[in-house]
Amino acid sequence: MTASADAAPLIGLACLARMAFAGADLAPVKQALLDRLARNENDANAWLDLSVVLQLAGQRDLGLTMQEFALQIQQLYSVPAAVSPPAIRLLAILSPGDLAGNNALEFLTEDSDIDLHLLYVRPGLLLPRTLPEHDLAIVAVCESDRNRLLLRHIDRLVRSWPRPVLCAPGRIARLSRDGASRLLASIPGAVMPPAARIQRRELARLNAAAFPLIVRPMDSQKGHGLRKLDGPEEVAAYLREHTEACHYVAAFIDYRSPDGLYRKYRIVLIDGRPYACHMAISDRWVVHYMNAGMVESAGKRAEEARFFETFDDDFARRHRAALDAIAGRLELPYVGLDCGQASDGKLLIFEVDSGMTVHAMDPLDVFPYKLPQMRKVFAAFRRMLQDAAALS
Repeated sequence: MTASADAAPLIGLACLARMAFAGADLAPVKQALLDRLARNENDANAWLDLSVVLQLAGQRDLGLTMQEFALQIQQLYSVPAAVSPPAIRLLAILSPGDLAGNNALEFLTEDSDIDLHLLYVRPGLLLPRTLPEHDLAIVAVCESDRNRLLLRHIDRLVRSWPRPVLCAPGRIARLSRDGASRLLASIPGAVMPPAARIQRRELARLNAAAFPLIVRPMDSQKGHGLRKLDGPEEVAAYLREHTEACHYVAAFIDYRSPDGLYRKYRIVLIDGRPYACHMAISDRWVVHYMNAGMVESAGKRAEEARFFETFDDDFARRHRAALDAIAGRLELPYVGLDCGQASDGKLLIFEVDSGMTVHAMDPLDVFPYKLPQMRKVFAAFRRMLQDAAALS
């Protein structure tokens, strides 16, 4: 199929997610997209936007079907800069799949002077005959078992790429939970508990000395299936609930602060320098920003604001040697860390990912301190692109 030349521009993930995050009803947007497709079934932008709308509404499988319709028409999509001409032209290489499969770069380039081109690739699918003019490319595909073959495919593609390519696919592929724990082992001042892949039958046979441990299904995201098991007697019930064939297990480290609360930090390393993205505080060890009660607690928000304000001179300085060593081992110009602080003061690494979501969608009336911090992150990301493009 061929894309229609008169198709409306892509609405894009950033705009649609912002609407959903604010509680807007996306039904009118969905209907408008369906009306466009009724008039023109080759409107690839409408198919791709509809895919995002459906995924944001929790209809993942249907959304992926809509995405496939889009990719049968074209592989390349564009999110223009807010100014013309753009200062930077960035080509992102992405994986077909759900919203967790790629770095959501649209949040980093939203309303900026960066032209963002989105190129979806997969083995067996030829590249378009012509690519848009771009100053550099970035591999936005995240590590997962599903993406392993794709990352190898991209590694072959980018060897002869005519422009600089950021985030080498071979280095992204090392960020599996077990791979990252091996990569970051024995860093002074930091700890990442060794993670192991085990089959269901192996999980059922673990002896009491292995507990307490954390278990999660392979390739799970956002805490799906994540559980702390305190003894062998809890394994059978867990396996009845989760039928996946393979799981990750890792030792549980209690990282409660003296006040009994758990604190999780999201940090991105940009050209090796750490930037704070959020701090979530919870009375539960599984800390997610959305369910940590940050909106409801002015005290928690005040602490997060202080964390941002003092980050460079406090947290980043205390953990500088560990963060520098982590950046050196990961060898990625842009990568995210979810971490805490162990009771002995060491940096406790939970997860490493080249595509951790970083955004500025929080309401300004509740989180007035967040936008200035995120602007620092976005500016650092832009400098990284500009510096890399200048080397070509």
